[in-house]
Amino acid sequence: MASRTHQFHATAFEENIALRHLAASFPGARLGGHELLIPIEPDGAIYIYRFGAVVTHDLPAERREAEMSRIRAAIPKLTTKAISEDYTVVEDSAFQTGIVGGTLHVDRFTPARASIVALTMAQSTAMEYYEQLVEDLFARTGALVERLEQHGTVALNTRPLHRFIGEAVTTRTEVVTVLHLLDKPEATWEDAAMDRIYEDLRAEFDLEDRYATLESKLRSVQEALELVLGVARDRRLVLLEVAIGVLILIELIVSLVPLIAR
Repeated sequence: MASRTHQFHATAFEENIALRHLAASFPGARLGGHELLIPIEPDGAIYIYRFGAVVTHDLPAERREAEMSRIRAAIPKLTTKAISEDYTVVEDSAFQTGIVGGTLHVDRFTPARASIVALTMAQSTAMEYYEQLVEDLFARTGALVERLEQHGTVALNTRPLHRFIGEAVTTRTEVVTVLHLLDKPEATWEDAAMDRIYEDLRAEFDLEDRYATLESKLRSVQEALELVLGVARDRRLVLLEVAIGVLILIELIVSLVPLIAR
C-alpha cells in the first residue's frame, strides 16, 4: 500500500456543546458517549466533543471552514475566540506503529484509530485553552497577594473577591470535568496497536504533565484566595468590633450627659 498522509485539525471553544441538540442539524451524524461523529465523504470525518472541542479529519481547508460555519449556525452562542491545533498521521503498511519526528506512523489507519487521534487532539486543544485561563487566574491571584505583601491588607469591599473565588472554583470544576476523559478509552483494550497509539499520543502532547501543572496552579490559586479572604474577613471583624466599641462609648456618653448637667 502506498504511503498516505492524514490531516487532523482541532479547535477548542470557550463554551460546552450540547451534542444531542447539534445532531439534529447534521443528518447521518452518530452520537456516542462523549462525542458526535459526522462522516464526510469520501473518507473524512468531524468529531465534536461536549466540552467544546471540534476535530476534523482529512477535510480540505475550504470544506472545513464550510462545516465550521454550519456548526456556528447551529450554535450561535459559540464565540469567535478559539484555539486551534494541527496534527499529521502517516499510514503505510511497511511502518511499525509509533511516533517518529513528532508524526504518528501507523501500518493501517482504521476509523477506530482515527477516533483515538481525534480524542487526544481534542483533549490537548481544550487543555491549552484552560492553560491560558488558569495562567490568567494565577497572574491575578499574584497581584492580590502582592498587594497584601505591600500594604499588609486587602480592599474592604469583598464582593469582587467573592466573584473571583467563584470564577476560580468554576474553572477548576470545568478542568476536572473535561480532563477526566484522560482515562483510557475502552477501545484501546481491544487493540494493542490502538493502546500504543493512545499512549504515544498522550506522551507526544504531554497530557499528563500539563494536567498535573494545571492542578498545581489551581491549588495554589485556591490556597492564596483562601488566605486573602481570611485577611479580608479579619479586617471586617476588626472594623465591626471598633464600630461596636464606638457605639458603646456613645451610649455611655449619652447616659452621662444628664448626670453631668445636674
